[in-house]
Amino acid sequence: MERLNRSVWAALLVGLTAAAMGCGTPGAPQPPSLNLPERVSDLAAVRTGNQVAITWTMSRRNTDKLLMKENVSVDICRQEGKGSCIPVAQIVLPPAKQGTFLDQLPPALAAGSARTLSYFVELKNHKGRSAGLSNGAAVLAGTAPAPVLGLTAEIHRDGIALHWVSSPLSDQQEGSLFYAVRLHRKRLSDPTESKPKGQTGPLATPVEPSERNLLVDSGAQVDGGRALDKDVPFHQTYEYSAQRIIRIKAGAQTLELAGAFSAPVRIEARDIFPPSVPIGLAAVASAAQADSAQIAGIPARSRSSIDLSWQPCGDSNLAGYVVYRREAEGAWQRISPTQPLPIPAFHDPDVLPGHTYRYAVTSVSEGNYESARSIETEETVPAQQ
Repeated sequence: MERLNRSVWAALLVGLTAAAMGCGTPGAPQPPSLNLPERVSDLAAVRTGNQVAITWTMSRRNTDKLLMKENVSVDICRQEGKGSCIPVAQIVLPPAKQGTFLDQLPPALAAGSARTLSYFVELKNHKGRSAGLSNGAAVLAGTAPAPVLGLTAEIHRDGIALHWVSSPLSDQQEGSLFYAVRLHRKRLSDPTESKPKGQTGPLATPVEPSERNLLVDSGAQVDGGRALDKDVPFHQTYEYSAQRIIRIKAGAQTLELAGAFSAPVRIEARDIFPPSVPIGLAAVASAAQADSAQIAGIPARSRSSIDLSWQPCGDSNLAGYVVYRREAEGAWQRISPTQPLPIPAFHDPDVLPGHTYRYAVTSVSEGNYESARSIETEETVPAQQ
């Protein structure tokens, strides 16, 4: 009995000890969260004139992958070359928002030769701690190129010709540095309002972008002051502006230092040029076939004809062709229908046996501008047998 009482008391003691310690085995202690905002990885920078606009996305989570709720302090600095990163500003923004900042360059960075200038942002918690600097966003410090002056635009057969006042370029030359002029084209008209004939349906040419840039390499020493924009559909109104730029290779990246844009010029790309003059005109006469039948009161045997053909024109503004005829040195007369012929061929049934006819062909644009007449050809209709 005494031995049994001792066993009961031992079991009771173990139970009380377990109750006091709680159920289960305790895990390893967890370190406290540092609450460090995640690093910014999409920082971008663009210089315009003597101002640099930088943009980034604020982190949503901290390094423990927990959502952040409080505002975050943002330190912004810039680094010239491989020097130290000089503080620029400190701002406070909420998590997950788009961050922006406009930096006015000091005179020392807005002058001199082109050189790399990098920006960084650093997100800090309320204790001033961070997970590190963002990616670097590079621009070019230095004197911006002179603005483009005297920009003009005029219509040419092959596109819109642009001219401006040319000037010698800076004598600062490096192997990785070169100059160019950027032409910015903006469409002002609605492309669907004046779509040319034949440009509708599933096979129609896609609508061009409303804005485009044309880069003109100026060479090493002189800005040429001219360019030709060939990729311009007719029947549209455009606005052009231009700026000189310096471009420099920085590793795998190409950086630009751009001058101010010129005053814009407007031009309507009207179709005022006729297509090319047709070539290769040939004529083949066919004699009448003996037949007792009559067509419109004229015996079929007298209905001779002449067939014409020529090489097709490849002009993009071609609407069709017009055929002219004359006898001897008489005046030219249009013998094709009112609407231009869609194909490079024509059948002339209004000829007489034994007569000689001269032919010429023109091409007509969609704007109804007609080319000069082709080299004429002549053909004699065989006499009746």
